[in-house]
Amino acid sequence: MEVTEASIVIPSEDTPKRKIWLSNFDLTFGVREHTPSIYLYRPNGDPNFFTVETLKSSLSKALVHFYPLAGRLEVGEDGRVEINCTGEGVLFTVVQSEYGVEKFGDFAPSDELRQALVPPVASSQPPCMLLMVQVTFFKGGEVALGLANHAADGRSSFHFIKTWTDIARGMSDISLPPFFDRTLVRARSPPTVTVDHIEYKKPKNSNSNTFMAPPPFVTSILTLTKNQVSALKRSTNREKPLSTFKAVIAHIWRSACVARKLAPNHDTRLYTVADVRSRLSPPLPGAYFGNAILRTSGDAKVGEIVSNALELAGEKIQRAVARVDDEYARSLIDYLEMGNDEREWFLTEGDLLVISWLGMPIYEVDFGWGKPEFMTRANMFCGGVGYILDSPGGSGDVSVVMAMEIENMEGFKKAFYQGFED
Repeated sequence: MEVTEASIVIPSEDTPKRKIWLSNFDLTFGVREHTPSIYLYRPNGDPNFFTVETLKSSLSKALVHFYPLAGRLEVGEDGRVEINCTGEGVLFTVVQSEYGVEKFGDFAPSDELRQALVPPVASSQPPCMLLMVQVTFFKGGEVALGLANHAADGRSSFHFIKTWTDIARGMSDISLPPFFDRTLVRARSPPTVTVDHIEYKKPKNSNSNTFMAPPPFVTSILTLTKNQVSALKRSTNREKPLSTFKAVIAHIWRSACVARKLAPNHDTRLYTVADVRSRLSPPLPGAYFGNAILRTSGDAKVGEIVSNALELAGEKIQRAVARVDDEYARSLIDYLEMGNDEREWFLTEGDLLVISWLGMPIYEVDFGWGKPEFMTRANMFCGGVGYILDSPGGSGDVSVVMAMEIENMEGFKKAFYQGFED
């Protein structure tokens, strides 16, 4: 892997010089680490396939609209982390690889993948950049686009990337200008906590920070065909099938409980995230750019999840997501405002965190040379963490990117696919 270019791309026009206040959602979810992602593209015969100058010039124009990304994450005078919109720009790196894409197999997230295809991050703590880009050209002509971005959730990140690609394809007017005012989710005065936010408390039986010092784990990409997803959705006692999200996440929960071989009376908790944009009153603007997600969860005994139909796990997940309304979100904002953000998070041996990217415009990231063949997070942070996303091609298949403890991964795979042959 040879770095052939490392430059700074700045906005193509003057941009506002201002400080952007960050919400408690930002401080809890968005400023702990850069989120690393990878898009893989196959050559389409165009001699100008993935021209670096086209990528840089369109990025420069996109940064005029998304100018906070060209700033720096800093600590303000009051000690609170903020974005300083300095217009200093983003890192843009070009790498030539002597290898073909086969070196990375199925592109399952790993530290090796992160180090090779995403710009290195010296630190995710302020002061630091908010966005870094790496374009890697493989021996066979394939291209990987690696991104490391900060202080924005998945929906906001895809909003930026989609705008960048629209500009690269020649669109002069962007369809959805971003909205940056995060004071819409400021804490109430005085802060009032009305909900027991168990998802933000250290579990009683956890003595170590799982994310900072995780037990050894491996990651796999598992695919459920459209027919397999349909079978999961219908595997209930109800007339109405489960949604794809609830069916797949419930199936992951049960498969993990089986693989871990925990006692039937052992506690298990499944964490997921909910987007609060439309759940607040009044709702946040659709173009809200920042972090607007929170954790919610369902809990059970292992025996309940393993021995019952997916309907039980699905209902627990449904209740966990459904209870997130305006008061729930405002209560959490106030809870964090009162200093309850421990800056740590813990998964016990029975727990999972599963995040859905279903419906996200993952495969609309087209710079003019075709849609990506594949997209994934570059690495994972501990076992028990998974992502659900649509498979490429619009086939209706679903991909599950799952990290599990080394000793439990084969059991997870077996449980994950068991029964479909019937």
